[in-house]
Amino acid sequence: MTNASPSAALYLEDLKVGEKFTSAEHAMDEAQIKAFATQFDPQPFHLDDEAAKATLFGGLAASGWHTAAVTMRLLVTGGLPIAGGIVGAGVELSWPHPTRATDLLQVQSEITGIVPSRSRPDRGMVTVRCETRNQRGEVLQISVNKVVVPRRPT
Repeated sequence: MTNASPSAALYLEDLKVGEKFTSAEHAMDEAQIKAFATQFDPQPFHLDDEAAKATLFGGLAASGWHTAAVTMRLLVTGGLPIAGGIVGAGVELSWPHPTRATDLLQVQSEITGIVPSRSRPDRGMVTVRCETRNQRGEVLQISVNKVVVPRRPT
């Protein structure tokens, strides 16, 4: 596993299929879950402990979009140190388990594909599979990301 700092930015030539990265951790809590939900996803299972108990979540759960936003933060702050930042070209998301207020999130990423651009020789497309896990190793989110990665300047 690579635990690179943001200053160790990687270019297309630096990446290898099968290479893995691990992010720092982020502690979720009830206040964060409710604040995000209030602003962006105001559904009862994200806002009200009692109401959430009667839903398929069986208790307060973070919005999947909140989990996605935290995942992005973890990737950008060192979990996927791409030169020039993480520029997405597409993503497929799934949430196999809900994120809870007591969860400690960490992202494990793996490079699954690298395709240099034929029409734009200064970049390529990299496919990255990311799993956002909690402290028990449960996978809370899976994302398969297409990322535009620059080549090293000559």
